[in-house]
Amino acid sequence: MIAYHFPPMAGSSGLQRTLGFVRDLEQFGWEPMVLTAQPRAYEDVSDDLMKEIPDKVTVCRAFALDTARHLSLFNRYPRSIALPDRWISWLAGAIPAGLRMIRQKKPDILWSTFPIATAHIVGDVLTRLTGIPWVADFRDPMAHQGYPPDPRVWRSYLKVEQRVFARARRMTFTTRGAARFYGQRYPGAASRCVVVPNGYDERSFVVAEASAQSQPLNPGSVTIVHSGVVYPAHRDPEPLFAALRAALDEGTLSERRVKLRFRAPVHERFVHELAIRYRLDGIVEILPTVPYQDALQEMLRADGLLILQAADCNDQVPAKLYEYMRARRPVMGLTDDAGDTASALRAAGFRHLAPLDSPSRIQATLASFLADIESGAAPIPSDASIESSSRRGSTRVLSEVFDQVRQERNLPLREPATGRARDQR
Repeated sequence: MIAYHFPPMAGSSGLQRTLGFVRDLEQFGWEPMVLTAQPRAYEDVSDDLMKEIPDKVTVCRAFALDTARHLSLFNRYPRSIALPDRWISWLAGAIPAGLRMIRQKKPDILWSTFPIATAHIVGDVLTRLTGIPWVADFRDPMAHQGYPPDPRVWRSYLKVEQRVFARARRMTFTTRGAARFYGQRYPGAASRCVVVPNGYDERSFVVAEASAQSQPLNPGSVTIVHSGVVYPAHRDPEPLFAALRAALDEGTLSERRVKLRFRAPVHERFVHELAIRYRLDGIVEILPTVPYQDALQEMLRADGLLILQAADCNDQVPAKLYEYMRARRPVMGLTDDAGDTASALRAAGFRHLAPLDSPSRIQATLASFLADIESGAAPIPSDASIESSSRRGSTRVLSEVFDQVRQERNLPLREPATGRARDQR
């Protein structure tokens, strides 16, 4: 399992996908081993999830550097040494380390996971050198409309995609929209695109519930929590801030009535400057990264939870949504009605939805959301919806993919990819 995001990395919900698979795959007849990066490549580290790695799982941490931090001069570096991403130096450590692991362990399957594109390059090189079948986990689309914004990065992502679709036995995605997107881009490989959704880990929530405090986060106020990264281009809270400012100016909302908490948004300065611009410093709380269990406990204690997702991410569903569902708290989703995020919210029974880019509709939805929370009428998902969103169910699907690929090991690719892709920048 070739994964850059892995404990002790901190501040990324993405590592929960790999970590969950590592913990659960043995239940379905597979023994995982992990090829990841040395911790110095991570901007932030924390030991809080290290204990979640099963003792019997082999973890190899190969040499890797972050170009921006380790290879820059006066905070500048040539773009050529950061394509497709800032961790391309991981190749120098991961290829020899991966070959050693293969000689020692003789695995049946190679699995690599994006959003670090270099992981797929490692998978491609190792499958070509050893002949071991390869499964590439995209999670979300790599090169799509408007992302990445830098044309050079976009083209480098496209080249990685083409390598994957030429050689990987299966390509897995977290949503039907992402799988459909790639089935259309590479029609010859559509049958090899499989949905393996994200999910929550039940064991983590059992621990969090056992130690969570019962009192509200802000007594006397409705506290709405956004837990995780706020991307300025794709999860921009400015329309929400504009809606809050309008409601305050109209007198339909008071500062005491609501608190909006951003936990570990990464782009703290961006959120802080917006809050100052809209004079919301009495409402908006910006708080740092905390251990994973503490973040889950905060979700459990929140009066409501917030999803932000722009229309250009319609083929994606934030991984935190599945944790929000398990927390059994009301959720307000600011996202495009036609996207996979909105579909997932509606399927779970949530009804407080508005477009992320419409302050007027957000204002109306927020008013309804607050009123329903205060009256106890805000919906929470059913037990059946929650159970269907568990990480264990996703691991079962992935194990079935591995089973199929192992059976096909000596067969040629049935439908080779055409390698064609439209420039969708």
